[in-house]
Amino acid sequence: MQRAAIKNKVSFNFYFDYNMANTIPKYHIQNVRFLGSFPQVEKTPDSSLPEFAFVGRSNVGKSSLINYLCSRKKLAKTSSTPGKTQLINLFNVEEKWILADLPGYGYAKISKKTRAKWGRMIEQYLLRRPNLTCVFLLIDSRIPLQSIDLDMINWLGEHRVPFILVFTKIDKVKPQELNNKLVEFFVPLKETWEELPHSILTSSNKDKGREELLDFIESIISPE
Repeated sequence: MQRAAIKNKVSFNFYFDYNMANTIPKYHIQNVRFLGSFPQVEKTPDSSLPEFAFVGRSNVGKSSLINYLCSRKKLAKTSSTPGKTQLINLFNVEEKWILADLPGYGYAKISKKTRAKWGRMIEQYLLRRPNLTCVFLLIDSRIPLQSIDLDMINWLGEHRVPFILVFTKIDKVKPQELNNKLVEFFVPLKETWEELPHSILTSSNKDKGREELLDFIESIISPE
């Protein structure tokens, strides 16, 4: 049986021009306001603004990407030790949209009880947050598709949660190797997905992908 297609389908494309220079930033984010940290979705404040959630395996580079996206150094806490984010952290960006920083999943060096707690927190947020507009599912571009990531991709599709894949740390892989890894990554998905998820390639260290991410967000919040 084929997986349910996600809402607001967009064409699949992982092409990225390594020679593209971002010398003049298209987006300058001036105002980012921390709304709070919440242990469960029922505790999060009501909002009419569109909300975009960032989630991925522990140590995928989520905090670095969020800081890079918002042009802040310490908006999200970064650490060499995975598991830094343990709550649902919400930020108001330019009074236009909400950024949700979710706990990383799959971190082995915590108790099964804590992993289960984080899993329930993420699942309930993704299913019950009424203004959730899209999920950015972060994937480490350096490694093959992990079963835990495949499970998350299929779970999002089956529950019709709109999402796109965001590949991180592309600066750590040579261009041809990266292309080969991406081709291999999507092979299992082609077996069950009618249409492959849209994807964006990023590197917070080499200034890659920020404009594409913000273009995508802008196309949702201001479609005109």
